[in-house]
Amino acid sequence: MARKVAFVTGASRGIGRASALVLARRGLDVVVTARTLREGEGKAVSSSYKSPKQVPIGGSVESTAAAIEELGARALRLKLDLLERDSIDAALDAALGEWGRIDVLLNNGIYQGPGLMDRFLDFPVDVMNTIYTGNVFNQVHLTQRVLRNMLERGGGTIINMTSPSGQMDPPGPIGEGGWGFAYSSSKAAFHRMVGILNVEHHGDGIRAFNVDPGYTPTESQRALHGEGTDLDEHFRGAPPEATGEVVGWLAADPGADEWLGKSVLAQRLCRQLELLPGWPPPRKS
Repeated sequence: MARKVAFVTGASRGIGRASALVLARRGLDVVVTARTLREGEGKAVSSSYKSPKQVPIGGSVESTAAAIEELGARALRLKLDLLERDSIDAALDAALGEWGRIDVLLNNGIYQGPGLMDRFLDFPVDVMNTIYTGNVFNQVHLTQRVLRNMLERGGGTIINMTSPSGQMDPPGPIGEGGWGFAYSSSKAAFHRMVGILNVEHHGDGIRAFNVDPGYTPTESQRALHGEGTDLDEHFRGAPPEATGEVVGWLAADPGADEWLGKSVLAQRLCRQLELLPGWPPPRKS
């Protein structure tokens, strides 16, 4: 029997890498995609025009794939840039040409760059074209192509990494625990995809989930801003592995179907199911 295949975007580091490793441990082969193909090529880019910055950062498709292979699963190494539709099509063509199937799609990657975390009067409106291309339009294109393959084979699972910023008002402006309009509005649009997929294709064997990871300090954030940002002051964060374990559970456990049509709060569900041993740590007295 052929092994199931997961296709993961933004898998070079953070939640994408953590999820790819959990999917491999749960018996899936993984198509590992991201912009950073090799170690030494990665760069973390500031999300604000107010503080332009670019710093080297670790993590790559190669390193994630090597870790997957150490777990006994197969890994396909592919470069994918969500701003370039030709790059998306090339990666999908290569994945389907090599393994012929995609059983789980994790839409985790997003546009990284200025405009995401700028106040309303501080970003040029034209940058929203770029942000929506990476966070919405090209992700719809990718999902449409994968969905057609899933329907031909009788079903599959689509997991979208959403954000509370697309569903709630911020506790304050940027710099005081808040987020930018361009980012949050793109995530709000992206959030609507899963509900449509479920009502249109659940009867065809499609399972679609929105996963809200909550505040998750990543390598990129720490490389750019260090420890103790304004978000750390407002939110209790979780490691990427907490959301990764939830992604693996949704992909592999039939009991996950009760979460169809709901926003999966990854940190809460991880605690509830005790998916990540040792997390959360005991609160200090």
